[in-house]
Amino acid sequence: MLRPTASRMRRDGDLYAIEAALERRGLGPVAGVDEAGRGACAGPLVVAAVSLPPSARLPELGDSKLLTEAARERVFERLHRSRAAIAVVSYGPAEIDRRGVGVCNLEGMRLAVAGLASRPGYVLTDGFPVAGMPVPALGVMKGDRTAACVAAAGVIAKVTRDRLMEELDGRHPRYGFAEHKGYGTAAHEAALREWGPCEQHRMSYANVAVHRHAHGVESGPQSGAPHRGAS
Repeated sequence: MLRPTASRMRRDGDLYAIEAALERRGLGPVAGVDEAGRGACAGPLVVAAVSLPPSARLPELGDSKLLTEAARERVFERLHRSRAAIAVVSYGPAEIDRRGVGVCNLEGMRLAVAGLASRPGYVLTDGFPVAGMPVPALGVMKGDRTAACVAAAGVIAKVTRDRLMEELDGRHPRYGFAEHKGYGTAAHEAALREWGPCEQHRMSYANVAVHRHAHGVESGPQSGAPHRGAS
Protein backbone atom coordinates (compact mmCIF):
# COMPACT_ATOMS: atom_id res chain seq x y z
CA MET A 1 0.00 0.00 0.00
CA LEU A 2 1.35 3.42 -0.94
CA ARG A 3 1.84 5.68 2.07
CA PRO A 4 3.01 9.23 1.24
CA THR A 5 5.38 10.51 3.88
CA ALA A 6 4.31 13.22 6.31
CA SER A 7 7.31 15.39 5.36
CA ARG A 8 6.26 15.36 1.71
CA MET A 9 2.70 16.27 2.61
CA ARG A 10 3.80 19.25 4.67
CA ARG A 11 6.33 20.46 2.10
CA ASP A 12 4.06 20.44 -0.95
CA GLY A 13 1.69 23.40 -0.87
CA ASP A 14 -0.53 22.14 -3.71
CA LEU A 15 -3.93 21.13 -2.27
CA TYR A 16 -4.29 18.57 -5.07
CA ALA A 17 -0.78 17.07 -4.90
CA ILE A 18 -1.56 14.00 -2.78
CA GLU A 19 -4.52 12.96 -4.90
CA ALA A 20 -2.49 13.48 -8.08
CA ALA A 21 0.33 11.29 -6.74
CA LEU A 22 -2.11 8.51 -5.83
CA GLU A 23 -3.87 8.76 -9.19
CA ARG A 24 -0.54 8.48 -11.04
CA ARG A 25 0.11 5.21 -9.22
CA GLY A 26 -3.24 3.80 -10.24
CA LEU A 27 -4.83 4.18 -6.79
CA GLY A 28 -7.65 6.53 -7.79
CA PRO A 29 -10.24 7.70 -7.55
CA VAL A 30 -9.30 9.19 -4.20
CA ALA A 31 -12.00 10.05 -1.65
CA GLY A 32 -11.70 12.38 1.31
CA VAL A 33 -13.69 12.09 4.54
CA ASP A 34 -14.39 14.69 7.23
CA GLU A 35 -17.02 15.49 9.86
CA ALA A 36 -18.81 18.46 11.40
CA GLY A 37 -20.35 18.71 14.84
CA ARG A 38 -18.22 16.34 16.85
CA GLY A 39 -17.48 19.01 19.46
CA ALA A 40 -21.01 20.41 19.65
CA CYS A 41 -23.36 19.63 22.53
CA ALA A 42 -26.53 19.92 20.44
CA GLY A 43 -27.62 18.87 16.97
CA PRO A 44 -26.37 16.09 14.73
CA LEU A 45 -22.96 14.77 13.85
CA VAL A 46 -22.56 14.95 10.07
CA VAL A 47 -19.93 12.95 8.18
CA ALA A 48 -19.23 13.42 4.47
CA ALA A 49 -17.15 11.59 1.87
CA VAL A 50 -16.22 13.24 -1.42
CA SER A 51 -14.40 11.98 -4.49
CA LEU A 52 -13.51 14.84 -6.82
CA PRO A 53 -13.57 14.58 -10.61
CA PRO A 54 -10.16 14.05 -12.27
CA SER A 55 -8.20 17.29 -12.72
CA ALA A 56 -10.78 19.22 -10.68
CA ARG A 57 -9.74 22.68 -9.50
CA LEU A 58 -12.48 24.33 -7.46
CA PRO A 59 -12.17 28.06 -6.73
CA GLU A 60 -11.98 28.91 -3.01
CA LEU A 61 -11.78 25.29 -1.88
CA GLY A 62 -9.97 25.01 1.45
CA ASP A 63 -10.35 24.27 5.14
CA SER A 64 -14.04 24.90 5.90
CA LYS A 65 -13.12 26.42 9.28
CA LEU A 66 -11.06 29.11 7.57
CA LEU A 67 -13.62 30.01 4.89
CA THR A 68 -16.32 32.60 5.37
CA GLU A 69 -19.90 31.37 5.45
CA ALA A 70 -20.49 32.86 2.00
CA ALA A 71 -17.38 31.15 0.59
CA ARG A 72 -18.42 27.80 2.07
CA GLU A 73 -21.83 28.13 0.45
CA ARG A 74 -20.24 28.88 -2.93
CA VAL A 75 -17.89 25.89 -2.69
CA PHE A 76 -20.78 23.68 -1.54
CA GLU A 77 -22.83 24.62 -4.60
CA ARG A 78 -19.85 24.16 -6.94
CA LEU A 79 -19.22 20.70 -5.54
CA HIS A 80 -22.82 19.69 -6.15
CA ARG A 81 -22.72 21.09 -9.69
CA SER A 82 -19.49 19.25 -10.45
CA ARG A 83 -19.14 15.55 -11.17
CA ALA A 84 -17.96 14.90 -7.62
CA ALA A 85 -19.26 11.78 -5.88
CA ILE A 86 -20.75 12.84 -2.53
CA ALA A 87 -22.18 10.83 0.35
CA VAL A 88 -23.40 12.11 3.72
CA VAL A 89 -24.20 10.27 6.95
CA SER A 90 -25.70 11.96 10.00
CA TYR A 91 -26.37 10.87 13.58
CA GLY A 92 -28.94 12.54 15.81
CA PRO A 93 -28.37 13.46 19.46
CA ALA A 94 -30.13 10.37 20.86
CA GLU A 95 -27.94 8.05 18.79
CA ILE A 96 -24.84 9.94 19.90
CA ASP A 97 -25.93 9.62 23.55
CA ARG A 98 -26.62 5.92 23.14
CA ARG A 99 -23.43 4.92 21.34
CA GLY A 100 -20.90 7.72 21.90
CA VAL A 101 -19.76 10.37 19.44
CA GLY A 102 -16.45 8.61 18.71
CA VAL A 103 -18.16 5.37 17.72
CA CYS A 104 -20.66 7.26 15.55
CA ASN A 105 -17.90 9.28 13.92
CA LEU A 106 -15.82 6.26 12.91
CA GLU A 107 -18.83 4.29 11.72
CA GLY A 108 -20.07 7.33 9.80
CA MET A 109 -16.76 7.62 7.96
CA ARG A 110 -16.91 4.00 6.88
CA LEU A 111 -20.58 4.28 5.86
CA ALA A 112 -20.00 7.51 3.93
CA VAL A 113 -17.18 5.94 1.89
CA ALA A 114 -19.29 2.84 1.24
CA GLY A 115 -22.15 5.08 0.15
CA LEU A 116 -20.25 6.83 -2.65
CA ALA A 117 -21.74 6.15 -6.09
CA SER A 118 -18.29 5.27 -7.45
CA ARG A 119 -16.03 3.08 -5.33
CA PRO A 120 -12.78 4.89 -4.51
CA GLY A 121 -9.40 3.24 -4.81
CA TYR A 122 -7.98 5.12 -1.83
CA VAL A 123 -9.33 7.16 1.09
CA LEU A 124 -7.79 10.11 2.93
CA THR A 125 -9.09 11.01 6.38
CA ASP A 126 -8.43 14.15 8.39
CA GLY A 127 -5.81 13.69 11.07
CA PHE A 128 -6.07 10.06 12.13
CA PRO A 129 -6.38 6.66 10.46
CA VAL A 130 -9.74 4.88 10.47
CA ALA A 131 -9.74 1.10 10.70
CA GLY A 132 -12.24 -0.94 8.74
CA MET A 133 -12.45 1.22 5.64
CA PRO A 134 -13.69 -0.71 2.58
CA VAL A 135 -10.56 0.38 0.64
CA PRO A 136 -6.98 1.33 1.61
CA ALA A 137 -6.91 4.53 3.67
CA LEU A 138 -4.47 7.00 5.17
CA GLY A 139 -4.86 9.58 7.94
CA VAL A 140 -3.43 12.91 6.78
CA MET A 141 -2.16 15.53 9.22
CA LYS A 142 -4.27 18.69 8.79
CA GLY A 143 -6.00 16.90 5.92
CA ASP A 144 -8.53 19.68 5.33
CA ARG A 145 -5.60 22.02 4.58
CA THR A 146 -3.51 19.44 2.72
CA ALA A 147 -5.79 17.37 0.50
CA ALA A 148 -8.52 18.78 -1.74
CA CYS A 149 -10.88 15.82 -1.29
CA VAL A 150 -10.71 16.11 2.51
CA ALA A 151 -11.30 19.86 2.29
CA ALA A 152 -14.29 19.19 0.03
CA ALA A 153 -15.69 16.66 2.51
CA GLY A 154 -15.27 19.21 5.29
CA VAL A 155 -17.23 21.82 3.36
CA ILE A 156 -20.05 19.39 2.56
CA ALA A 157 -20.28 18.26 6.19
CA LYS A 158 -20.09 21.79 7.60
CA VAL A 159 -22.64 23.40 5.28
CA THR A 160 -25.02 20.44 5.55
CA ARG A 161 -24.89 20.63 9.33
CA ASP A 162 -25.15 24.42 9.49
CA ARG A 163 -28.31 24.29 7.40
CA LEU A 164 -29.77 21.64 9.70
CA MET A 165 -28.98 23.79 12.73
CA GLU A 166 -30.69 26.78 11.11
CA GLU A 167 -33.79 24.63 10.59
CA LEU A 168 -33.65 23.55 14.24
CA ASP A 169 -33.42 27.18 15.27
CA GLY A 170 -36.90 27.70 13.83
CA ARG A 171 -38.23 24.85 15.97
CA HIS A 172 -36.29 25.80 19.13
CA PRO A 173 -35.74 29.58 18.92
CA ARG A 174 -34.80 29.96 22.60
CA TYR A 175 -31.35 28.46 22.14
CA GLY A 176 -29.83 30.42 19.23
CA PHE A 177 -28.86 27.35 17.21
CA ALA A 178 -28.56 29.43 14.03
CA GLU A 179 -25.81 31.50 15.64
CA HIS A 180 -23.65 29.02 17.56
CA LYS A 181 -24.66 25.85 15.66
CA GLY A 182 -24.98 23.85 18.87
CA TYR A 183 -21.50 24.55 20.26
CA GLY A 184 -20.98 25.51 23.89
CA THR A 185 -20.79 29.28 23.65
CA ALA A 186 -21.58 31.60 26.54
CA ALA A 187 -24.95 32.45 24.98
CA HIS A 188 -25.79 28.77 24.57
CA GLU A 189 -24.84 28.02 28.18
CA ALA A 190 -27.02 30.92 29.34
CA ALA A 191 -29.99 29.52 27.41
CA LEU A 192 -29.40 26.08 28.92
CA ARG A 193 -29.37 27.57 32.41
CA GLU A 194 -32.62 29.41 31.79
CA TRP A 195 -34.61 26.85 29.80
CA GLY A 196 -32.89 23.53 30.30
CA PRO A 197 -32.04 21.28 27.33
CA CYS A 198 -34.41 20.35 24.51
CA GLU A 199 -34.64 17.14 22.48
CA GLN A 200 -31.82 18.34 20.20
CA HIS A 201 -29.26 18.45 23.01
CA ARG A 202 -26.84 15.61 23.69
CA MET A 203 -28.03 14.62 27.16
CA SER A 204 -24.89 12.59 27.95
CA TYR A 205 -22.63 15.63 27.62
CA ALA A 206 -21.58 16.99 31.02
CA ASN A 207 -22.59 20.62 30.40
CA VAL A 208 -26.03 19.49 29.19
CA ALA A 209 -26.54 16.85 31.91
CA VAL A 210 -26.11 19.47 34.65
CA HIS A 211 -28.99 21.53 33.29
CA ARG A 212 -31.02 18.46 32.41
CA HIS A 213 -31.05 17.35 36.04
CA ALA A 214 -31.66 20.88 37.31
CA HIS A 215 -34.75 21.23 35.10
CA GLY A 216 -35.93 17.63 35.47
CA VAL A 217 -35.67 16.95 31.75
CA GLU A 218 -35.91 13.32 30.65
CA SER A 219 -33.48 11.95 28.07
CA GLY A 220 -34.72 12.06 24.50
CA PRO A 221 -36.08 9.11 22.49
CA GLN A 222 -33.51 6.62 21.33
CA SER A 223 -32.92 6.82 17.62
CA GLY A 224 -32.25 3.87 15.35
CA ALA A 225 -30.06 3.86 12.26
CA PRO A 226 -28.08 6.90 11.07
CA HIS A 227 -29.42 8.95 8.16
CA ARG A 228 -27.54 8.49 4.89
CA GLY A 229 -27.56 10.50 1.71
CA ALA A 230 -25.56 10.45 -1.52
CA SER A 231 -25.29 12.31 -4.78
